[in-house]
Amino acid sequence: MDFSVLRNLISRYCAGEENWVDSRTVYVARKEPPPGAEAYIPQRYPDNRIVSSKYTFWNFIPKNLFEQFRRIANFYFLVIFLVQLIIDTPTSPVTSGLPLFFVITVTAIKQGYEDWLRHKADCSINKCGVDVVEQGKVVRTQSHKLRVGDVVMVREDETFPCDLILLSSSREDGTCYVTTASLDGESSHKTYYAVPDTMAFRTEQELDLLHATIECEQPQPDLYKYVGRMNIYKDGEEPIARSLGAENLLLRGATLKNTQHIYAVAIYTGMETKMALNYQSKSQKRSAVEKKMNAFLIVYLCILISKAVINTVLKYAWQWSPDHDEPWYNHRTESERQRHVVIRAFTDFLAFMVLFNYIIPVSMYVTVEMQKFLGSYFIAWDEEMFDQELGEGAQVNTSDLNEELGQVEYVFTDKTGTLTENNMEFIECCVDGNVYVPHAICNGQILSTASSIDMIDSSPGGYRREHEELFFRALCLCHTVQVKEAETVDGIKQGLHQGKPTAFYISSSPDEVALVEGMKRLGYTYLRLKDSHMEILNKDDEIERFELLHVLNFDSVRRRMSVIVKSSTGEYLLFCKGADSSIFPRVVSGKVEQVKARVEQNAVEGLRTLCVAYRRLSPAEYEEACHHLSNAKLALQDREHRLAQAYDIIERDFVLLGATAVEDRLQEKAADTIEALHKAGMKVWVLTGDKMETAAATCYASKLFRRSTQILELTKKRTEEQSLHDLLFELNRTVLHQRSLSGLSVDCLDFGLIIDGATLSAVLKHSPEGSGSGSYRDVFLDICRNCSAVLCCRMAPLQKAQIVKLIKASKEHPITLAVGDGANDVSMILEAHVGIGIMGKEGRQAARNSDYAIPKFKHLKKMLLVHGHYYYIRIAELVQYFFYKNVCFIFPQFLYQFFCGFSQQPLYDTAYLTLYNISFTSLPILLYSLVEQHVTMDTLKKDPSLYRDIAKNSLLRWPVFLYWTCLGVFDAVVFFFGAYFLFDNTTFTSNGQMFGNWTFGTLVFTVLVFTVTLKLALDTHHWTWINHFVIWGSLLFYVIFSLLWGGIIWPFLNYQRMYYVFMQMLSSGPAWLSIILLITLSLLPDVLNKVLCRALWPSATEHAQSNRPCLTVEPSSIYMLSQSSSRISF
Repeated sequence: MDFSVLRNLISRYCAGEENWVDSRTVYVARKEPPPGAEAYIPQRYPDNRIVSSKYTFWNFIPKNLFEQFRRIANFYFLVIFLVQLIIDTPTSPVTSGLPLFFVITVTAIKQGYEDWLRHKADCSINKCGVDVVEQGKVVRTQSHKLRVGDVVMVREDETFPCDLILLSSSREDGTCYVTTASLDGESSHKTYYAVPDTMAFRTEQELDLLHATIECEQPQPDLYKYVGRMNIYKDGEEPIARSLGAENLLLRGATLKNTQHIYAVAIYTGMETKMALNYQSKSQKRSAVEKKMNAFLIVYLCILISKAVINTVLKYAWQWSPDHDEPWYNHRTESERQRHVVIRAFTDFLAFMVLFNYIIPVSMYVTVEMQKFLGSYFIAWDEEMFDQELGEGAQVNTSDLNEELGQVEYVFTDKTGTLTENNMEFIECCVDGNVYVPHAICNGQILSTASSIDMIDSSPGGYRREHEELFFRALCLCHTVQVKEAETVDGIKQGLHQGKPTAFYISSSPDEVALVEGMKRLGYTYLRLKDSHMEILNKDDEIERFELLHVLNFDSVRRRMSVIVKSSTGEYLLFCKGADSSIFPRVVSGKVEQVKARVEQNAVEGLRTLCVAYRRLSPAEYEEACHHLSNAKLALQDREHRLAQAYDIIERDFVLLGATAVEDRLQEKAADTIEALHKAGMKVWVLTGDKMETAAATCYASKLFRRSTQILELTKKRTEEQSLHDLLFELNRTVLHQRSLSGLSVDCLDFGLIIDGATLSAVLKHSPEGSGSGSYRDVFLDICRNCSAVLCCRMAPLQKAQIVKLIKASKEHPITLAVGDGANDVSMILEAHVGIGIMGKEGRQAARNSDYAIPKFKHLKKMLLVHGHYYYIRIAELVQYFFYKNVCFIFPQFLYQFFCGFSQQPLYDTAYLTLYNISFTSLPILLYSLVEQHVTMDTLKKDPSLYRDIAKNSLLRWPVFLYWTCLGVFDAVVFFFGAYFLFDNTTFTSNGQMFGNWTFGTLVFTVLVFTVTLKLALDTHHWTWINHFVIWGSLLFYVIFSLLWGGIIWPFLNYQRMYYVFMQMLSSGPAWLSIILLITLSLLPDVLNKVLCRALWPSATEHAQSNRPCLTVEPSSIYMLSQSSSRISF
């Protein structure tokens, strides 16, 4: 037996995928390597079958039942149902079994139908055609038959069937263009590269001669990471090793564009493709309402157990007397006499548990789920949140957090692309202190009518002219921009303009396009990348060619990118551009002070700046750089770390050339949105990777900081002047002193904090030994609590998540919301209680990983202040109302035991017990929780302070919960004792006939149904025709059902104890009077409470309600409801 395989499997499945380090070997075209090259070890990989379905025909029932009964509520009612089957209980098993069966069946049908749709989608994908190269010929086969190692031919506009390594392309330079919109939402064309040694294999016959193996990492879900190497075997020669990276990997789901065809080898198939690995759901988030609901359930479970214990004890106290224990009309059997008293007591306890178990409603979970699912459509249908430019509206990726939108206390937002448009415009550049502004200023002179070719002064000194030309060449060469040279319009190629070639640029980074276009306006035009040579058109209309040797890609840690090129004269040049903080420390010469001053001035004006530097490499230095890069790229383990070390060695000893400035304008109504969030009581934090000055200027423009705001700086610059310990405690004393002086005036406490990434790293560490004043993070949190706004600049993506986690874990446990548009925001979006993605220009990673996605930042205002507000008040009422109506339902049953000798006699008929939560009282509260508007949408948008009324889960606090429970107990006492004292008159009916216990229970139940339904009607502020139909229709349904249930002889019933009971009760005038009196008396305390509270202690919401002109039916609501009724099946 191969123990290494077993060891690998154990390490993979026991230690966890992330700790498992291993690689796979793929044989291209599934051919064995040449003899003597290496041992051929056939490996088993999954086929290319995609399975997104959850169930099969055989496991659907057991698997679905197992998953449903993992929910505590379902399992609890299953136990109650089994108890009813096993022991002699006062109620039929149908009373628990039927509601449970209904809930389980409806859920199973819904999940089964959804899975059937997934099966259909999987089948259509798995059977689509794929071209495979076999023995020098192209063979058409089905996608699911594809295997790892197969060579695949993909044509233009076709989708890649699995993850592939590009071998060759129809393009001469071995590149192909791909769109990954279905993966990350980016519609721009990305360039991928064939392996240099295989790009010459252009036909099927040539590919059949290829002998190669690929060693690579095991499948992992990161779309932007791939580590591997290809070994190419040639006759009698040592194998050639070539590194493979993400630029060689074509992902399943991406589409081939602007390339006739490509040949590629399958590397990951089926459920091991990166797209399939990303199917895995994110960690489940639970809302504060759901947590509170579970706490209420525990309280009611304790009440249920207490009731059962009290009744069991009182029953045996009652039966202490022999006359009560065994009355003459109910003699025990011999077996009952011989049973131990403990067993009898336990059986009675279970019987009482069954009798009172309806206090915990199984239907509440179904209603809550339906409310969340159906309610989420209102966000998607909101026309005000539809963006015409994008052609998209808001999206709901999870409906479990709707009500959390109404509880947000902290908003963490990205800057670029979220607060700003991420639409870059080149403003100026600075070369050795000289400023160049396209079409405006050159070397300090105003140029009004100059053409772009005249932008550069043609007569500077030699040194200055050299740096000027190097600067412009650097920006034309140091990028990853793609060029589309010709655009077809009406069948005619438009590729020339005034005799000169024109082009437009495509890049995943708007900054790079802005810089290349800016250089074009200044006389240096980037033309194309052809045969590994970059071509630029200089100001003299001469084409310069530079051989592109290496690209040192940008990453968020280094915050710079570099290229190594070879000029036509044979000179090696390293050009680098990046953030000032990453360039200045690596500069050894150049006019640093002049450039730094200009960078700081531009940053204060809110412009995004980049610095540009270069270095000449000798042939020896170039060879050394190639050696470092080659070793790092060929490594299968820790490749990223080794590349970072190689980049660090190469990118040094720079000569500073200059800097650029581009403008990123604020998004429409971004300032208005932030101002509204502040008024609503939320604290807004901006987390960005930009430099402090640029970010601060944006914060002032967006009204995050006001001119009156006192700015507190906690930055690396300050910590160099003063120790972090002293600085933290000084800032803390400042805010605490100001708060003590201001007293109760909130207006005086307007502080703004600025912190950078380096200082944050120090703060998050534990305080030094013996500091004696608490950890740094506690002091930092104290400062933040007293600041109206916080700006965190120079943040790495992981630090953004750490900030969110820090606030979440603080002692107040506030509800947090994170909003961003890029891949660097995903970590904080996943960390926050609610994550919102902006459908921006940096791809759709944020939108894909978020709970909600919106087109623009301005839509956040309505999302929180209107939709969040409505969702919260609706579900809060739903939860409290469910507990209230079940207390009203069961407490009379508890009181009834005191009058029936604790015999477990049910007060209500089996049909009423079964249908109370399913039919009689379920629809009104469901509809209320979907359409209730206690104030109008316009009022909520105009007065954001109304959001404060529902903050901190105010409608589900324990005092409110206690009020609803006490109200339910009061109403139950009124129902029971009101009917009891009216029944005390034995001549209750006109013919002197006495009413029985079923009539008594029916009278109590009738008052109950009408009271709880009318209570909801009193709480309704927004009436529509659907409200009227459902509320009065539910009451009518109860009356009609009772008439039919008691007015017809049902053949399937052995005995019909309710026969003619309802009609007999309604035939009595006193019964009608008692129903009206008891309903009025039950509703009176709640009405008085509402009137007094509104008159004496009105809230801001109640003030807004009193100012509302009239409570009319709004056409928009009717339209939305008509849409919901036509689109959604209840």
